Amino acid sequence: MKAAVITQPGSVELATVDDPAPGPREVVVEVAATGICGTDLHILQGEFAPKLPIVPGHEFAGEVVAVGTGVTELAVGARVAVDPSLYCFEWHYCRIGHNNLCERWAAIGVTHPGAAAEFVAAPVANCTVLPDGVRTEDAALIEPLSCAVRGYDVLRSRLASRVLVYGAGTMGLMMLQLAKATGAASVDVVDINAERLDTARQLGCSAGATSADELDRPKYGWDLVVDATGNAQAIQDALGRVGKGGTYLQFGVADYATRATIEPYKIYNQEITITGSMAVLHSFERAADLFATGVIDPDVFISDRLPLAAFPDAIARFQAGIGRKIQIQPGLASA
Repeated sequence: MKAAVITQPGSVELATVDDPAPGPREVVVEVAATGICGTDLHILQGEFAPKLPIVPGHEFAGEVVAVGTGVTELAVGARVAVDPSLYCFEWHYCRIGHNNLCERWAAIGVTHPGAAAEFVAAPVANCTVLPDGVRTEDAALIEPLSCAVRGYDVLRSRLASRVLVYGAGTMGLMMLQLAKATGAASVDVVDINAERLDTARQLGCSAGATSADELDRPKYGWDLVVDATGNAQAIQDALGRVGKGGTYLQFGVADYATRATIEPYKIYNQEITITGSMAVLHSFERAADLFATGVIDPDVFISDRLPLAAFPDAIARFQAGIGRKIQIQPGLASA
């Protein structure tokens, strides 16, 4: 089959690789679409993936074309979205319910061959069947939505919260939508990309600006501040915008070397909570249910649907901040 392969840091190429075969409790999925996200950039830069080469792609959906000998839950032809997380279910963090912190954490598209390919193998337990009203290719958005749902689990937001989101890429826009869905009184968005800010406004943010200084600060400050950029400058600015008793969520994936300065006295004196959210935890099925209700509009979120042969260009476009969610759809013919 054809697949995109990250061969070494900074290098991705199209190659022919072996077709996957399902293990006893696995299925093989013909990929309808896989999304590109910041994690793919980190892998390309030589971070995250324990070893290269690797086929990336962890946000995906498709149709089951083969099942393992021990699979009874799904049949060939089922349309599924797939949670890429691969946990050990044996060591400490899995035993206490924090599977996303698994000491032997692994994931399809990070440590195992991913969905930037025509076919991919996945555990049947990770597959969620799609309802009739959901287009298969659109359902690749369920994985990033499940990360956003996990973020809101961590935030434990209250009704009528004042929310400030840094970043209007896919994840920031999803946090905007979830904030609105959970009864935020206002949701302001900061991004230096004018096109992405326009999308945030289209989706109903209270205000959008290239700097938080341009926004009308709520009387008692922002209750929830979310960084969805991973950018050091944005993170530093965001930390200073949290109101008394408020919460800061590090949601964006930063480089290993990124550093920010905090003010311990202010955190103590104003009872500010600083927390993080790591990937998916008990949130994939809920995200699939939310997606089916139309909590996000795929036609707004997906800016590019490209063939597999365009994967290197798609990565470059994403890295340059062009578009919103860029999808690779192996079934599309190359131009």
